[in-house]
Amino acid sequence: MRYRFQAPAYLFTFLFLFSACKFNPNMQKIGSPEFQGIWEEAPLPFKDSLLLNTKHTFTFTCDSFYVNIETFSKVNYHADSCFKGGHWKEYAKGNYVISKDTLYLVGAFTHENFKQKLAGCYRTGVYNPKFLIRKTSPQEIELVNIHQHVPMSLNLKQKITCNPQPL
Repeated sequence: MRYRFQAPAYLFTFLFLFSACKFNPNMQKIGSPEFQGIWEEAPLPFKDSLLLNTKHTFTFTCDSFYVNIETFSKVNYHADSCFKGGHWKEYAKGNYVISKDTLYLVGAFTHENFKQKLAGCYRTGVYNPKFLIRKTSPQEIELVNIHQHVPMSLNLKQKITCNPQPL
């Protein structure tokens, strides 16, 4: 049996597959307008009874986020050179997506200047928390970390208007 080239069938398949693909635009996405801004976590009423307590400051701009994580610890979980008297800061950046009632943050731990952190004290690598969105208002967002079940109340410190930038 001889193989016979069927140009119309191959051409149709190629054109179908090619037309199904499209390049993503080289611009940031708008993100959620209600999240745009700088948000600071309000202290928990029982924070003094915790062995480890963190305070988050989020900046949401367009589809990106930046977070400062300030940690207070009564127990040394790290090398003595990193413990710093039980008070230290970590940083992360990435993109966020809101789907139904959940906020997904997908990013990486960084240095203070938001350049990638490959080694050092505390956490490195992927920063990937998920939060259940309990409530949003113009001045407050209530979240619950899905993995830790600790409530987080964020207060708006400064509103930001999204101005999408080229990637």
